[in-house]
Amino acid sequence: MSFDRGHVFAVLPQVARGTPFVLNGDPKGKNFLYTSGNSVIIRDIKNPEIAETYTEHKTQATVAAYAPSGFYIASADTSGNVRIWDTTQKEHMLKYEYQIWGGPIRDISWGPESKRIAVGGAGRDTFARAFLWDSGSTVGAMGGIAKAVNSISYKPTRPYRIAVGSEDKCGYFFAGPPFKYDHALKEHTQFVNSVRYAPNGELFCTGGHDGNAFLYDGKSGELKGQLGEGKTHAGGIYAVAWGPDSKRLVTVSGDKTCKLWDVETRSAVTHFKMGSTVEDMQVAALWQNDDILTVSVSGYINYLDLDNPNKPRRVLKGHSKLLTSALYHPKKNTVYSSSYEGRITHWDPATGNMDEPTGNKPTSLVQFALFGDEIVYCTIDDSVRFMSPESGEYSSSIIKVDSTPTGISAGKDIIAVSCVQHVVLIRDGRVVCSQGVSFDPLCVAVRPNQQEIIVGGKDEMVHVFAIDGDNLVQKKESKVTGQPFCVAYAPDDGLVAVGTSLRVVLPLNPDTLEEKIERSNWGFHTARVSSLAFSPNSRYIASGGLDNHIFIWDREDKSKKIKIERAHPLSNIPAIQWIDDNTIVSAGTDGCVRFFKIEH
Repeated sequence: MSFDRGHVFAVLPQVARGTPFVLNGDPKGKNFLYTSGNSVIIRDIKNPEIAETYTEHKTQATVAAYAPSGFYIASADTSGNVRIWDTTQKEHMLKYEYQIWGGPIRDISWGPESKRIAVGGAGRDTFARAFLWDSGSTVGAMGGIAKAVNSISYKPTRPYRIAVGSEDKCGYFFAGPPFKYDHALKEHTQFVNSVRYAPNGELFCTGGHDGNAFLYDGKSGELKGQLGEGKTHAGGIYAVAWGPDSKRLVTVSGDKTCKLWDVETRSAVTHFKMGSTVEDMQVAALWQNDDILTVSVSGYINYLDLDNPNKPRRVLKGHSKLLTSALYHPKKNTVYSSSYEGRITHWDPATGNMDEPTGNKPTSLVQFALFGDEIVYCTIDDSVRFMSPESGEYSSSIIKVDSTPTGISAGKDIIAVSCVQHVVLIRDGRVVCSQGVSFDPLCVAVRPNQQEIIVGGKDEMVHVFAIDGDNLVQKKESKVTGQPFCVAYAPDDGLVAVGTSLRVVLPLNPDTLEEKIERSNWGFHTARVSSLAFSPNSRYIASGGLDNHIFIWDREDKSKKIKIERAHPLSNIPAIQWIDDNTIVSAGTDGCVRFFKIEH
């Protein structure tokens, strides 16, 4: 058996209200990249479901930028570390690594020859630095800055200059190399959030928290004028992005708008209204060839439409937090995923098109289950809720349970919920049984015949309850190797699998709970098994673990297995599903949904 990696529905940027975010692109205009958690995400602009993740930073990654050559990316993190790594190989081999200072780096800008790098951020005594990429040697002293730097931009043509935007309400202009302080730019009255040179190097633009944007001569740093009459935006400007022709630029603002400007006349030619809620505030922008991308406070990535400024041409939705569950709906051919703060997203596996249900979303979510054609899910506010794939809406129906849910499973007519102190049976939209138990339940599965359920507990036991009308009767129990964190029945009812804290997958006889298959090679996980799923034909079992690996086990030939190493790098895999007998989809705490094609 072997596998191929498929689409990656990548995690969205992790952004914060009132804080600028950096979106960058490759020199050819094919890809864009951003940071999220400890990862750097590289996505294809035309086909964003084609994505890569770089996960080698030990602390939260803050910014990443391509070298003009396109062969390397420099990325930085909150500890002041810069890593320079290869873009041409899947392994993304590290070329150089430098510790710049002890605080976060907020922006990176390469020199046009791909030999020098300028960084800005919040060091203890230093807030901006330029250095040689292959030695780390400083290229001049960039002093005179009083507070942390939000943005930095390297002039792309000779003579070389560097412009900086700081939290001390000033911009700064440095001539070089070696780069030395030339003068301060004092037109802003609040933080300078974004500084960007035009591609031809003739001008650069600054955008500030005061809602103003100014143009300066690229060579001398002389003020040329302000964009617009009065304030450029009604709210703070968080990003500036130049068009490839250097004649137009885009500004994005906390006033929930973006504006396209004619540089020569310094007048707005297009006004994009992005929405009316706090989540519609705009914090990042990138102009790549014909595509203008912005990022909302929600984390959504918007493709602006010059022909229809009232609605983006495309919006990339998804998750910006760790994922808790995933579910495949075969009739809808749709993958549903959830993150811990309650956001649900549904995906088209073929195209990557995504959307979210409408209505009042939950504030937290534990797990999904498929209940007929409906989706049922449990939340940590002691509730079970429903969602209709047909209407695309959250249901107003809420079923309260007696303690916090830890897992959920459903058959054709019944729903079983494992809770911290109870095992709950739901039928016809109401709780028909809430049975207190002496152990702490961790997971639950409904047997295909709907005559019993199996519950895994912290007591390192699996407990089987018979369903007797509207009652649960404990039938049998069995000791297992470690705490059972996930359980799953095969669709043919011939096997029940248990994944445990001691790294093993246990294939048990569902009637006797004895090990049904000799499992000498079913213990290759190196950390807790977090998720299990049987293929539709019941032959294969997929397991995901805290070790970020996925294994595919063959119940008919125990010598066969597939190891998908680093399926979700540096991430737990709390959910895994089969789309068909040859395709699996997994959800990770890296916020990504990933597809794998299995060749048996």
